[in-house]
Amino acid sequence: MALSREQIAQRVAQELQDGYYVNLGIGIPTLVANYVPEGMEVMLQSENGLLGMGQFPTEEEIDADLINAGKQTVTMAKGASIFDSAESFAMIRGGHVDLTVLGAFEVDVNGNIASYMIPGKLIKGMGGAMDLVAGADNIIVTMTHASKHGESKLLTDCTLPLTGKGCIKKVLTDLAFIEIKDGKFHLLERAPGVSVEEIQKLTAGELIVPEHVPEMTF
Repeated sequence: MALSREQIAQRVAQELQDGYYVNLGIGIPTLVANYVPEGMEVMLQSENGLLGMGQFPTEEEIDADLINAGKQTVTMAKGASIFDSAESFAMIRGGHVDLTVLGAFEVDVNGNIASYMIPGKLIKGMGGAMDLVAGADNIIVTMTHASKHGESKLLTDCTLPLTGKGCIKKVLTDLAFIEIKDGKFHLLERAPGVSVEEIQKLTAGELIVPEHVPEMTF
């Protein structure tokens, strides 16, 4: 069974480490804030100038002036700080973010990512994605494995305009956790109840499958 958006975020949260500075992109990545392991301290950064995002607010906690880069209302964690976007991007470009979690339209076997433009469609745009893929070594892409028409998003070559080249090493989809290396996709884990054959069928780029592929645990 394919993972829900929340389950994808839960699995990404398992990749967090104590003391990490983490940037969460728009969409599924923002949900990761709700699943930071208990007792772990991470500082979530938003490129509009907030370091120390907390979980999404309850009705009583909502502050219309406190938003993330996707204009969603957020909370502030203990020790959070607010600054202008120039300082925020200096942090990103200076390599001071330990983990970046981004959404994407396509990823290919060479670690290229297309995430900001579909010709003929109105999309929110680039935002800070180009700076994030250039300034971070540790990036996890979250997305559905295939489009709503059943077309693979894990390709031999991206067909859409690129956000960055050779920068993506891991992809977590609703079906699988995949590592990109040596010009190939490597299957690390599969969603509970999802077969290797299902994943292979919806992966257009070359997929290396080990003898044993464990199911994700939550």
